[in-house]
Amino acid sequence: MYVAVKGGQTAVKNSRRLVARTRRGPRAVPEIGADQIENQLGLAVDRVMAEGALYDRRAAVQAIKQAQGDLVEAIFLIRAFRTTLKRFGNSTPVDTEKIQVIRRVSGAFKDLPGGQILGPTYDYTHRLIEFDPETQNGPEKKETNREFSAEEKEADPMESLPRVMDMLEKQGLMEKGTGDLIGAPTQDLTRQPLKIPAGRSIRLQALARGDEGFLLSSAYSLQRGFGLDRHPFLGELRVGFVDVMFTPPELKFEIKIGEIKITECFMINRFNGGKDRAPGFENGYGLVFGQNERKAMSVSLLDRSLQNAENGTEVKYPGQDQEFILAHSDNVEASGFVQHLKLPHYVDFQSELLSVRSLQNPHPQEKTNTRKNNIKTGK
Repeated sequence: MYVAVKGGQTAVKNSRRLVARTRRGPRAVPEIGADQIENQLGLAVDRVMAEGALYDRRAAVQAIKQAQGDLVEAIFLIRAFRTTLKRFGNSTPVDTEKIQVIRRVSGAFKDLPGGQILGPTYDYTHRLIEFDPETQNGPEKKETNREFSAEEKEADPMESLPRVMDMLEKQGLMEKGTGDLIGAPTQDLTRQPLKIPAGRSIRLQALARGDEGFLLSSAYSLQRGFGLDRHPFLGELRVGFVDVMFTPPELKFEIKIGEIKITECFMINRFNGGKDRAPGFENGYGLVFGQNERKAMSVSLLDRSLQNAENGTEVKYPGQDQEFILAHSDNVEASGFVQHLKLPHYVDFQSELLSVRSLQNPHPQEKTNTRKNNIKTGK
């Protein structure tokens, strides 16, 4: 039970007023616009959509602005907004073979059919702060609200590039996927609570909307020897746009309802073979909204690790433990548990004080009696 605080309502109103004033900043400085956030802070928008589990750029932009750039708070806003939306059906499984690629790299094969496409990336920058970017990049050019205009994508769509996984499967170096999950009804983690142990479809959902920092550190722990016994290889990383197809009940045929930007990653590890399986390669898979390469790679590494644990590998490290990874990767839930400590716990703490004092003075009655005896004897 919490102790009521007098005058709390007025304090809360004043606090909210201060938040609005702080968020706006000095009136002499022009207010940041939604189009500026969307086009100049695009990677932040992608992260908020991915971890908010809602592909809505406009909502993500507004959430970032409202949260003053606090991405975890913005993700919380997106999650809350998503609960108000009506679910009208399930789309057809996204066909990533037809992705309109803007970036494609492989750390395992130098010469890929279709070539490596560096695209927009910070991998090759010098990590030097450009304090005067206008003089270095030349005059600003007016661009569209999209990362790539429709004309640019139509001119060079880069569709149907062969996958590295398909190449390994054809050579008999990797087991072919069964495809059992494609189109099959699966549990929706946004509407049902996580249950451990979880199947792979649920694990991938949880990882796709998990906190990037936690997943990155967990994947790093695997690479440092806390879970992976061999060096992983980046089979393929793709960033691009895919069509979202839906079959309305009244039409009975498939139509395109939009397109989304995704990052897809395949990570491969050597497998020495077993009783029922020949030597070859195993793969981990990651797919997230927007361009978020660190996260997609981390998801694929953890997916491989959790698959191994599911198939009988001894669980010795956090990166192999389903409950540790899945239950602690959600930053909204983690934030709630940590920040609830700011709520009043006065009564609880008073009981702790009494407990500590009783431990320090386990026999208060004996000390009182001793003091009385001392007074009687004149000591």
